[in-house]
Amino acid sequence: MKFGPVPIDEAEGAVLAHATAAGEKRFRKAHRLSREDVAALKAAGVVEVVAAVLDRDDLGEDAAAAMIAAAMSHRNIEVKPAATGRVNLHAGASGVFTVDAGMIDAINAVDPAITIATLAQHAPVEKGQMVATVKIIPFAVAASLVDSVVKICAGREIFAVNAYRPINVGIIQTVLPGVKPSVLDKTLRVTEARLARSGGRLTAERRTPHEVAPVAAAATQLARDNDMVVIFGASAMSDFADVVPAAIERAGGTVIRAGMPVDPGNLLVLGTLDGKRVVGAPGCARSPKENGFDWVLDRLIAGLDVTAGDIAGMGVGGLLMEIPTRPQPREPAQQQPAMSALKVDIVLLAAGRSSRMGGPNKLLALFDGEPLVRRTARRALGSKAASTVVVTGHQRERVRSALGGLEVKLADNPDFADGLASSLKAGIAKVAPDAAGAMIVLGDMPGVSSKDLDSLIDAFRRSGGHAVVRASHQGKRGNPVLLPRALFAAVAQLEGDTGARHLVEAEGLDVIDVEIGQGASIDVDTREALEGAGGVLQD
Repeated sequence: MKFGPVPIDEAEGAVLAHATAAGEKRFRKAHRLSREDVAALKAAGVVEVVAAVLDRDDLGEDAAAAMIAAAMSHRNIEVKPAATGRVNLHAGASGVFTVDAGMIDAINAVDPAITIATLAQHAPVEKGQMVATVKIIPFAVAASLVDSVVKICAGREIFAVNAYRPINVGIIQTVLPGVKPSVLDKTLRVTEARLARSGGRLTAERRTPHEVAPVAAAATQLARDNDMVVIFGASAMSDFADVVPAAIERAGGTVIRAGMPVDPGNLLVLGTLDGKRVVGAPGCARSPKENGFDWVLDRLIAGLDVTAGDIAGMGVGGLLMEIPTRPQPREPAQQQPAMSALKVDIVLLAAGRSSRMGGPNKLLALFDGEPLVRRTARRALGSKAASTVVVTGHQRERVRSALGGLEVKLADNPDFADGLASSLKAGIAKVAPDAAGAMIVLGDMPGVSSKDLDSLIDAFRRSGGHAVVRASHQGKRGNPVLLPRALFAAVAQLEGDTGARHLVEAEGLDVIDVEIGQGASIDVDTREALEGAGGVLQD
């Protein structure tokens, strides 16, 4: 493939490197020029174009990406159609992701033109979540390189989603003087919630003294009728011969591993009894927040084996976020960021098809001579938000051109036709790792100002970054909506035309409504609404 300026007389079959106009006609980036296209460009006075000229043995970016994806062997994975040199692969079920790292490394070593990226080994995933992506960097790649990758893919599974199985679990909770029943009751609720994602259920509970013999007897009984037994000790394990590991052995079981290099989660015990898994849960497993217990539980309910060596290998990445309710936190609370320092990113949704407009893209309508999407992005940049991510899809190049010169991050959503959820996922994926929240801003709300956005950010910071903050007008909910990081994982579960409102209603977090005036309820879905708001549609 040759890339660079190409005389227009030699440009038939070339692939445009940039969007190019021929009078009223506009050719998008990556468009392959036909004889008619070349004639139109010549008639418009174009003498050369910057383009890629493919050799005979070159494969176009989409064909190459699709061929590589088709050569891969995988389980519970849905392959999306190729677009812009990329094939995205999504989980076909909820479960645990596994990947052959050697195969991925070998593919990425073939040539920089061919790349594949995946989630981390043993990452928990929800159905519909993206787990891997194949991307061809240039507009075309030599067929011989694609053949090399296809050969690497042959013969074994490259990655999989190991689907969660519904299992029955029995729980033992030991009791010491001073242990409150409310703590034990909460532990049951938290454990039931953990099992719910797999369709599993808690079938029975036994509360025993914190002694070896009664725990062993309860474990023997529960192992007969359940797929797994989980033991919550009233006192943390302080020795490898302590109550929980000793009870597993007293019952005739085997302790596979006591202690794990994951914090929180150090004091986990893993064993077997009558062919069933027995887990001595660390104290942090009484909290719903992620800890080492989740890592082991997720793999077991996905049908994956967990060995002593597996647990020993969990140290890298095993330093997890602190759980505030732990008795002895690793860091004092005052080291948490000040409320005024909580970072908020804006996710500006600009991928929609403007279907109710009957053709023209409403985001390109002019307001005081400025495209609506640019006006909205400029107001986002003028707010207290740390950065602005713009999600594009429909007429991507035209929208991005309208944003030219603005310091925004761009997120492409090739699945924009699937509905609003796909754009939310694409935008949240680009939010900075240290952002405490993301404000979802619709691109078609001309009445929302930078000051309005600041009002939402201020309210979010006053809440400590834990509440959902929603714009309102005269007591009626509107947009934008600011989501705390605690909801980001739930975004990955959304499907179809479901948006942030569903999350607000389903997750049960505190909601703060901030009155910003009429701008919260004015969008421009129809021609009448747009023109009434002062906009002028462009063809």
